Amino acid sequence: QVSLVESGGGSVQAGGSLRLSCEATVNSRQTYCFGWFRQTPGGEREGVAGIGPEGKYGTTRYAPSVEGRFSISQDNDKHRLYLQMDNLKPDDTGTYYCAALDCYKWWLLRGYNYWGPGTQVTVSS
Repeated sequence: QVSLVESGGGSVQAGGSLRLSCEATVNSRQTYCFGWFRQTPGGEREGVAGIGPEGKYGTTRYAPSVEGRFSISQDNDKHRLYLQMDNLKPDDTGTYYCAALDCYKWWLLRGYNYWGPGTQVTVSS
């Protein structure tokens, strides 16, 4: 019901910036919330940022490791998701995934059940 395709990955030196994009195709009337995840070499997949409807938990949520450096946003039609990544560090290296869920507790950055194929980000020191 949801297909996702990421783009915008690449190689950059520490301190640089990248902007990831995700094209979302939704084939249902269900409302979905979206997020960005990453899998670092030898590590587990972790939630990086999420975006959801305005509520008591706010509209965006970030992992502590990226707070203040990364910014998640989406087009008004919610068909394209972005992740602006500034002041990149070598620890940010990994495969970045766009993901979606039916908005249930989206701010927990887990339980997302639709995934893109991923895009590689490499940050050199």
